[in-house]
Amino acid sequence: MGIMKTDETVLDEKAIVAAAESALADIATVRKEVAKVIFGQDDVVENTLVAVLSGGHALLVGVPGLAKTKLVTTLGTVLGLNANRIQFTPDLMPSDILGSEVMDQDENGRRSFRFVRGPIFGQLLMADEINRASPRTQSALLQSMQEYHITIAGERHDLPSPFHVLATQNPLEQEGTYPLPEAQLDRFLLQVDVGYPELEAERQILLNTTGLSEATPDGVINAARLIEIQKLIRQMPVGETVVDAILALVRSARPGHGNEATDKNVAWGPGPRAGQAMMLCARARALYQGRLAPSLDDIHALAEPVLQHRMALTFAARAEGMTVRDVIAGLVRQAKG
Repeated sequence: MGIMKTDETVLDEKAIVAAAESALADIATVRKEVAKVIFGQDDVVENTLVAVLSGGHALLVGVPGLAKTKLVTTLGTVLGLNANRIQFTPDLMPSDILGSEVMDQDENGRRSFRFVRGPIFGQLLMADEINRASPRTQSALLQSMQEYHITIAGERHDLPSPFHVLATQNPLEQEGTYPLPEAQLDRFLLQVDVGYPELEAERQILLNTTGLSEATPDGVINAARLIEIQKLIRQMPVGETVVDAILALVRSARPGHGNEATDKNVAWGPGPRAGQAMMLCARARALYQGRLAPSLDDIHALAEPVLQHRMALTFAARAEGMTVRDVIAGLVRQAKG
């Protein structure tokens, strides 16, 4: 009986390796298609795809005009997902996102309510300039991002599967922006900072996007295949040292846990969701880079996108010109020893 059990385990491992190798090939093709349209920005593409492969949502932060919207529409095409886009504005109402009930009247004059679905009922929701809407409207996304359903007039409506929110946000210094509530920020698996392109990438952008025609990406996988890859990522083994490194890093970012720099500079730190995000994203990043198991390098690379939107600095640290990124970089240096 004991031998049979061992055989099953070995078979399972073989099956996972075979499935992972097939997923590696698909992910490599996805990367190639995205690269046809998005030049440079390798870290941005990697982190956004890692968030989707992990089954989560991503917040893309950067000034306008850096191809954030284009990246999301490209991912919709390449991953074969039904994509909807909502432009967030100060006058946007929750019903503009979720949908609303309208009254119908039949030929006998009987009236009844019918639910008309809003744009949230898509597999890939692009929430464009999410921080331009009021907090009330932003919070309409909260339940859907966590529970994958919404409730209207006491009735539950399930969202399609898979369901991913890729939100873009302008830097808070810009006019007409509201900061996102902490509870909502925590729902995003990763915060991806979108910077200006490198010189060579910008040269490519100029040459390739100002002619008569632009390259268009092809669909590589579909929603069912994406769900398979997401399930596979949750089955990938994570070594004990990597688990310990995740716990040590997340806990070192919380004040009152023995880290002197954190106690001095951090007002509040990341909760357990940060560790969960790190655990999933490390597996997805390994697969994205062609490896079958996550390493300590994955943890160090993911520290900033996983932690930066889940912690806040003290007033004194901000007054000294310190940023959350500086604090995280210090914690990673300590972790590397």
